[in-house]
Amino acid sequence: MQLPEFRNEPFTDFTRPENQAAFQQALDTVRKEILGRTWPCWIGGEEVRGKTTFDSFDPGELTQLIGKYQKLAASDAEAAVEKAHAAFPAWAATDADYRVRIFLDAAQKLRERKHLFSAMLTLEVGKSWAEADADTAEAIDFLEYYAGQMLLMAQPQPVTPVPGERNQMIYIPLGVGVVISPWNFPLAIMAGMTSAALLAGNTVVLKPASQSPAIAAMWVDLMYECGLPKQVLNFITGPGSSVGGAAVQHALTRFISFTGSRDVGLWIFEQSAKIQKGQIWMKRLIAEMGGKDSILVDRDCDLEKAVDAVVASAFGYQGQKCSACSRAIVHEAVYDRFVSMLPERVAAIRVGHPSDRSVNFGPMIDGAAKRKTMEYIESGKKESRLLVGGDEGPKTGHYVKPTVFVDVPPKAVISQEEIFGPVLAVIKVKDFEQGLEVANNTEYGLTGSVFTNDPRHKEAARQRFHVGNFYINRKCTGALVGGHPFGGFNMSGTDSKAGGPDYLLQFLQAKTISEKL
Repeated sequence: MQLPEFRNEPFTDFTRPENQAAFQQALDTVRKEILGRTWPCWIGGEEVRGKTTFDSFDPGELTQLIGKYQKLAASDAEAAVEKAHAAFPAWAATDADYRVRIFLDAAQKLRERKHLFSAMLTLEVGKSWAEADADTAEAIDFLEYYAGQMLLMAQPQPVTPVPGERNQMIYIPLGVGVVISPWNFPLAIMAGMTSAALLAGNTVVLKPASQSPAIAAMWVDLMYECGLPKQVLNFITGPGSSVGGAAVQHALTRFISFTGSRDVGLWIFEQSAKIQKGQIWMKRLIAEMGGKDSILVDRDCDLEKAVDAVVASAFGYQGQKCSACSRAIVHEAVYDRFVSMLPERVAAIRVGHPSDRSVNFGPMIDGAAKRKTMEYIESGKKESRLLVGGDEGPKTGHYVKPTVFVDVPPKAVISQEEIFGPVLAVIKVKDFEQGLEVANNTEYGLTGSVFTNDPRHKEAARQRFHVGNFYINRKCTGALVGGHPFGGFNMSGTDSKAGGPDYLLQFLQAKTISEKL
């Protein structure tokens, strides 16, 4: 099977009236035909309903019910792992071409329904039209890119010839994987983690974030429609502490793929290291756990572009990205000019419900996220100087206005802890060397960027800016599948490089076969 060269899915041009009309129609369809639905779970190919359900609401319009979902118990999660384990041998034995065709079909169907999925993202998790469209495009990319990578992994790997023997090394799947996906990229990251595991020949228990089960349920339905056997993709919803925890701890779980907070990721890391009764392997963990990302602005750079990149990286999707720029580290020679340019740009950000095409800044995901962000803002007021924002937004949803603090100490709370909200800390440094020191002074190491025209500083930053995704003279968000393999160092996770050529190796194990001639 030969695939065409991979190309990223183009983003929709929403300046075109026909695209505006199509997206608006998708929003109307989701509101009329999908919102309020009660979604089932799927275990072992059978539809499962819990004793109770839980609801989710539009974070930008709290009276709007998004859906009802099954509140499963730990015993249901355990059953899902056991059913996935039973389905593993048959799925692992399928030809890679067969699996690839299913996911290529799914990518095409997702492309055809792109606006419908994006509209759900806008309503369920508060993404602007452009952010939602990018999320769906990335999901399409993951399906197609990993399909192509699986075809490469399915071939015998090169080994050194040994006289008198026929030797080969092949990759085989691991077993049952528990996929715990996040709410901030609830389609792209969820689809990417799950498709990689399934394409590699593993079976999956998928547990989406409780803030975003509807988009995951839509994707699961699409995969079943494309011929993916229901037994190999089990879908469970409910509290992460009980349902997710039980799946992580089960003796038959072979690996866990997790994207989320540092604290939850470390708990999973600890639990996965504990050997359960009957367990015959060490569980593998693929984790992406956040960041405290910086853009370093040198004295010799295009300051206009630097400011634009900082604002875009800090406030895109309300700062709710692990790659968001939460710190601007600015050389003292250009610090005052940089700070003076921020208020006008931040003031141009329109806060409101993201279903409105003119809105580029929506709500926080839920009340807990809003409260946490406001607590950090109060901390920032004590440690530094508030330049812009600092207030709540419209009371109809979980809104917090874009906020900028200046003259922030490098070791301040808002300089060190991941806020995951629209709060930017601006830090002054005396020179580029100190700027690099500050850039590396947190426990994270996910993304970072430097704006400089100095070749020596570019090279120094290439070598010493300790992040998994480093950028020069561009924003620190917006990684593309294939072009920017994504994953970080230190407490940012296992640096598994999603969207990269070695990502599928996380879900495979190598077997060497030697035959004496």
